[in-house]
Amino acid sequence: MLDIKFVRQNPGAVKENIKRKFQDDKLTLVDDVIALDEQYRAALQQAETLRAARNKGSKEIGALMAQKKLDEANAKKAEIAAMGAELDELAALEKELAAKVRAIMLVLPQMMDDSVPTGKDDSENVELATVGEAKVPDFEVPYHVEIMENLAGVDLDSARKTSGNGFYYLLGDVARLHSAVLSYARDFMIDRGFTYCIPPYMIRSSVVQGVMSFAEMEGMMYKIEGEDLYLIGTSEHSMIGKFIDTLNAKESLPQRYTSYSPCFRKEVGAHGIEERGVFRVHQFEKQEMIVVCEPEDSPAWFEKMLNHTVELFESLEIPVRTLECCSGDLADLKVKSVDVEAWSPRQQKYAFEVGSCSNLGDAQARRLGIRIRGSSEATELDRRSNYYAHTLNNTVAAPPRMLIAFLENHLQASGTVHVPEVLRGYMGGVETLGEKANAT
Repeated sequence: MLDIKFVRQNPGAVKENIKRKFQDDKLTLVDDVIALDEQYRAALQQAETLRAARNKGSKEIGALMAQKKLDEANAKKAEIAAMGAELDELAALEKELAAKVRAIMLVLPQMMDDSVPTGKDDSENVELATVGEAKVPDFEVPYHVEIMENLAGVDLDSARKTSGNGFYYLLGDVARLHSAVLSYARDFMIDRGFTYCIPPYMIRSSVVQGVMSFAEMEGMMYKIEGEDLYLIGTSEHSMIGKFIDTLNAKESLPQRYTSYSPCFRKEVGAHGIEERGVFRVHQFEKQEMIVVCEPEDSPAWFEKMLNHTVELFESLEIPVRTLECCSGDLADLKVKSVDVEAWSPRQQKYAFEVGSCSNLGDAQARRLGIRIRGSSEATELDRRSNYYAHTLNNTVAAPPRMLIAFLENHLQASGTVHVPEVLRGYMGGVETLGEKANAT
């Protein structure tokens, strides 16, 4: 969420930012919110003037009563009572105007970083780098469900009966591989100074509105019927929510967490064959990383977090590329974002989004009240000396989707699957999946 003072002082820049995101329907909202804010501030000023007059009048009543000027004292009392009624009306108006201002501010997009390329949609994202050798094997790579079924590792039919489309049973070595990847990703981030955390899997609507836009919420979140609770779509939601209404000492920053959670998503819409199976599902598990830091430190943390994901996949011997999200593909709360895509030998292209590193600036911090104490003398109430933190998030690993890339890249001509050395300690020393099945 933008600072209303910034919008007042820079309406042209805010409108240009909206145009770069191809959201011209929001341009009129800039003038609307400035006008509403002017009315709000005028009501505040009027109320302040009335309170001063009322306080002065109250003192005058005492003096008049002491002088036995009862008629004048009663007239002053009536005048003050009228002021009280007017103040009540102004308070209601202030509340109404503040709500209208906030409603618009929640849909105005965050100011993007100048480095974000201009483009209408993800087809215009810009490739930054590739890491690892993208190979095309000299044998046909089956569809990922077939690879898993050959390993006796997935049961989609039973899941459809119990839960419907978009669900799965993982079994045997594939299920073990799923857990091994998450455990390895956890330790990978702990070794890089991040604190491991398991967060709540449900959050209140106030937190949902703090971490994402309304459009994203409607397309992603499952609401618990009869409760003010939503199932999280990623642990970033509850991890950033952990800092709601906090005043953080400078010396406590950066706060670095790597969090595990199941994730639940509606995944509305039709999807192509390559996105079926266990690629686009309603539940999955994920290892995430989040950082809360000083504003000037967020660009450096963005690069560090992105590199962590790339390094993880490099260690798993899975080729990836990084893609800078263009303006039209950038979610409204984001300042800058880079996707990580894994190589698909089957499709012979980078096809699997396995990570997305995002700097949200102070957008989430403003919505949730995540501030930094400006000086050692600043108190909780001294908002002028305190300022908003920056928040960042990135995927470490999110199976089962990333398992598709893993299986395709490590599939061997025999139908067995190679297990990289870094995972073997989490797999009981197993070096190859499917050897027993092939032997029988």
